[in-house]
Amino acid sequence: MNIQRIAFVAFHACPLAAPGQGKSGGMNVYVRELAHSLGDLGVKVDIFTRNHAGASHTIEDISSNVRVVHLPGGPPDAPMDSYYGHLPEFLDALSSFQKGNNLDYQLTHSHYWLSGWAGQGFATQRQIPHVMTFHTLALIKMQSRAGEAEPEQRSESERDLMASSQRIIAFSPHERDAMVRLYGADARRISLAPCGVDLSLFRPLDQQQVRKRLGLNGEKVFLYVGRLEPLKGMELLLHTAAQMDSCDEMRVLVVGGDANGGQEVDRLKSLAKKLNVEDMFDFVGRVDQEDLPLYYNAADVCVVPSYYESFGLAALESMACGTPVVAARVGGLSTIVQHGRTGFLKSWRCPEAFANSLEMIISSDRLKQSMGLAARRRAEGMGWDQVASDIRSLYESLTMEPAKEDNN
Repeated sequence: MNIQRIAFVAFHACPLAAPGQGKSGGMNVYVRELAHSLGDLGVKVDIFTRNHAGASHTIEDISSNVRVVHLPGGPPDAPMDSYYGHLPEFLDALSSFQKGNNLDYQLTHSHYWLSGWAGQGFATQRQIPHVMTFHTLALIKMQSRAGEAEPEQRSESERDLMASSQRIIAFSPHERDAMVRLYGADARRISLAPCGVDLSLFRPLDQQQVRKRLGLNGEKVFLYVGRLEPLKGMELLLHTAAQMDSCDEMRVLVVGGDANGGQEVDRLKSLAKKLNVEDMFDFVGRVDQEDLPLYYNAADVCVVPSYYESFGLAALESMACGTPVVAARVGGLSTIVQHGRTGFLKSWRCPEAFANSLEMIISSDRLKQSMGLAARRRAEGMGWDQVASDIRSLYESLTMEPAKEDNN
């Protein structure tokens, strides 16, 4: 059956929110770009998200086939730890919108566990398939870093959604295997589909021109891109910088907003001063999506030191710009980065090991160039058009099957 109209449920990941600001990040980009690319394939997509602070209209068009619909889901400025209690209100509003506009959705695709609660309820009401993408999982997060805490209802909801959703989309074999091992999910109902990248935006540029535009001189440049929060492991990059030779000739650009109201930046700056590397680090803050390619192209290496990444969009964006990546071997990063070919994957959170890999790349123009070329070639097979085409085919196969009954 040809898919004509679907509902995306992205309760707290409005695709219009600027990445790198607050809790907005890769999931917001994923929702927007996948929906946009599905729209280009002729699929009409309504993205339902909660009415949040800064939302100017109830309905906003992204393209001719894609629109964002803001619905009541608690006070616009409600804290995230209260979101779960507002889900029934959101589900009621979603159902009312569908009935009031006489819309015929063939499938619901939910993003994150909160969205899944509402998306599963809506799909059950409409007797249509429910597809679930979790983006991150509570049990993996809590295993990845000491001190990570998640509400009890999250892991329970994730387990229930894995049992009730007709199909689960995992970004990598690591995520699929974790769902089976930690949650008892049925591997037969998990499909692998990676995140994508905008190959027209993220592309190689002239490095000298880009560095001149950003006011960079002759230093070796390392780059971090992402929200600033403890799970992202930025302290490892600080310790790595302290291990490296010729610190005076190096610059580290840190691009991304603070998810903790400035506390994380203050903590990192304090650590940089303690390690005597504060002069190396430039905390740039959030950067508009259109300007991110300038930073990726200006860098010699992009560093992804996270404790956990379900996918690792920054690594793929960097590779699309032809910039090698040195990353922790966690989550989906091992699926994106080809060790020794497009960069290096580090199995241990050891500053010396990271420093050795960074020094190996910046000390050899030949290695840096070959890795950059291989990185771009790798990214070219992961454009959004290909990802959307594969996911549309998955949708169409599901509409041929009876919707899974909700046993909860």
